[in-house]
Amino acid sequence: MNDADVSKQIQQMVRFIRQEAEEKANEISVSAEEEFNIEKLQLVEAEKRKIRQEYERKEKQVDVRKKIEYSMQLNASRLKVLQAQDDLVNLMKDTAGKELLRIADEKKAYGRLLKDLIVQSLLRLKEPSVLLRCREADRALVESVLEEAKKEYAEKTKVHVPKITVDQRVYLPPAPSRNDAHGLHCSGGVVLASQDGKIVCENTLDARLDVVFRQKLPEIRKRLFGKVEA
Repeated sequence: MNDADVSKQIQQMVRFIRQEAEEKANEISVSAEEEFNIEKLQLVEAEKRKIRQEYERKEKQVDVRKKIEYSMQLNASRLKVLQAQDDLVNLMKDTAGKELLRIADEKKAYGRLLKDLIVQSLLRLKEPSVLLRCREADRALVESVLEEAKKEYAEKTKVHVPKITVDQRVYLPPAPSRNDAHGLHCSGGVVLASQDGKIVCENTLDARLDVVFRQKLPEIRKRLFGKVEA
């Protein structure tokens, strides 16, 4: 083999090696580009997920805030309605309280009522000796019906006539005045207590109104507002 043939073979080998190198370089370049595109796609998708999650989080926050605001507005409206209902009910009670004052104006009827209240209190206490308190303005009327009340109690219970002491030092508050309608007052009636003060029966007109009003409150609300509050 002469020099020309050797040179030709060497050139062929060089071309072959160069071609393989170029092909390998192309493969590496294509592979690198594919990996880059895959990684870029993964990064883009990851960022998209983050953005979606952040959007969903903020959307939930807005939704929760709207629900809270709606609930607060609803509660405020309910409170206003309940307050208006309470105001109306209290107005009815105040009106009924003013009507109580007229009872004491009818002396004969009021005297019978005082007697009945005393008998009822005695039946509750079942004490042989009691202390009675009334308004100072009612003292004479109370004393005028005491004997009848004691006899009626004794007949109903088949016991001895009880001893009733009218407290002449401490009286129940007077009727409310126009200048102080919300001050301490009493519309009438009596308070009886055992001599040791441990058992007390408050049988004033105001106390009876409170009891009746509490008992009838569901019915009153139903008549006024169409349903009974839970």
